[in-house]
Amino acid sequence: MVPDTIETDNSYSYDTVGRNWTTLITTAVVWVVLLTLILVVDMVLWLAGIVFLFTLPAVYDLITARASGLAINAQQIAWHAGKQNGDIAKRLINHIRLDTRLDLSVRCTVVLYSGQKIKIPFESCPKHQELEKTLHTFEYKTLRQHFGFI
Repeated sequence: MVPDTIETDNSYSYDTVGRNWTTLITTAVVWVVLLTLILVVDMVLWLAGIVFLFTLPAVYDLITARASGLAINAQQIAWHAGKQNGDIAKRLINHIRLDTRLDLSVRCTVVLYSGQKIKIPFESCPKHQELEKTLHTFEYKTLRQHFGFI
């Protein structure tokens, strides 16, 4: 399923589910490569097993089709991802930090005036360009950090 983005004049919402073609194709490709390495190159089974374990969260997402999403308006930011959900009033937010990780994914952290940092689940966020544009539309202050480790 393709992520659905709905934009109205007074709010923004992004919704997606874990069951999508990208997850399915990526998981299938990893499994085919592993099987090929085992049969053709005689890869050690314990090493293949470790790589296989890393695909299990993707399989879980495919099976459960967990819904996740983000809603932004001029008063608050709200998100949901599986059983996690939360919202933060704009008046409490100092800035929103967008961290580019070494795997080139961009993680979103809300930094409050109190100094508390709240991480928004990665699966709840749209592509970082769209997210940053939307945050600026609603006049949220953002800070970009490239290649952070934490």
